[in-house]
Amino acid sequence: MTRLFSHSSRDDVPRPGLAGLGQPVAAVLGDRIDDVAVAEAAARIALARRAPLLLIAVLPPQAKHCSRGPASAPVRAVLARVMPRVGPLHLGYIPEAFHLPGGGGSRLAAAKGLLALAARHRATDVVAARRGPQGLGAHTLVEAAALRGGPTVHAVAPAWAPLRPSGPAPRPANTPAVRRGSVPR
Repeated sequence: MTRLFSHSSRDDVPRPGLAGLGQPVAAVLGDRIDDVAVAEAAARIALARRAPLLLIAVLPPQAKHCSRGPASAPVRAVLARVMPRVGPLHLGYIPEAFHLPGGGGSRLAAAKGLLALAARHRATDVVAARRGPQGLGAHTLVEAAALRGGPTVHAVAPAWAPLRPSGPAPRPANTPAVRRGSVPR
């Protein structure tokens, strides 16, 4: 997996060949369990288009006092959850951070800001979970994209496994019930 920064992190020499890359596919990651499903869906679209991934880590307003760049510790923590699943695909990726507005900002204003970030990277598709952090889910992004004229937004269903039933296991339909102390015939 190669990182696609406009400058390398070791020295400030521009990396050649980045101008010819396709338009990235954005994945909105909110440090939630759904992040893996969102990143995998975005990776499938990116593989089909031979485009890089734009991995946008949505950070809470309290994280503003931390370093703000895409190489900051909060962004790396969010990316660490999805990289084991997306890394083996050998897609290029662009890490990015989006800080939720604090105070009286509406969810629609936050969605417009997130879509503006994706538009700065020329992303034509945004993949998000149906329910995102602090109301910034796919439905809010669809609404903001419709108002703003933004990219296509893809919703990903929650990626959770159903819990085991707490009661006795259901018996198959063709087996008779056996009571304690009785002998089946």
